[in-house]
Amino acid sequence: MEERIENDCSFAGVRPIMVDLPYPPLQVSERNQAYANLLSIDYCGAVSEMSAITQYINNENRLSGEKCKTAVTILGIAMAEMMHLQKLGEMIGLLGGKIDFVARHRNGRSRMWTPEFLTIPEQEKRMIEADIEAERAAINQYRVHINMIQDEFVNEVLERIILDEEYHIMILQALLKE
Repeated sequence: MEERIENDCSFAGVRPIMVDLPYPPLQVSERNQAYANLLSIDYCGAVSEMSAITQYINNENRLSGEKCKTAVTILGIAMAEMMHLQKLGEMIGLLGGKIDFVARHRNGRSRMWTPEFLTIPEQEKRMIEADIEAERAAINQYRVHINMIQDEFVNEVLERIILDEEYHIMILQALLKE
C-alpha cells in the first residue's frame, strides 16, 4: 500500500514583501569596474542577496510543514531578495562588470558563492534571529558601498534596497514575538 504525505501549506498568491515605493530607474553615470566589483559582493558574497535568498528558501522549506504562516512570510521576503539580486545583476552589467556568482574584492581576491556562507540553525527562533542578523549585515555592507560609490544612480538603488531590508527586519522581529 502506497502512503501519500502532503504539505497543506499553500503558497498560492504569495507576493514579494517589500516597501510600497518604486525603485529608481536602473542606470549608471558611466562604466566603472570598481563599482561593478563592489556590487558583485552584494550580489554573491558572503553577505549578499544570493546568500539571503538561499537561506530564506531553506528556512521556508523546513518550516512549511508545521509553521505555514511563518513559511509564507519568509517566502515573501525571499521573493523581494530575488528582485534585489536581479537589480544588482543588471547594474553590474551596466557598469561593465561580469555576472557570474564570483564576488570580486578590492584586494584582488575573488570568491565564488558557496552555501558555506549560510547560517542554518534547526530551531525556528534561531532561524529568524539568523535572518535578522543577515539583514543587518547586508544593510551595513550596502552603507559602506554607498560611501565608496560616487554614482548617484547606483546609490539611489542601493538606498531603496536598504528600505526593503529594514522592512524585513521589522517583519522578522514581529515573527519572533508571535
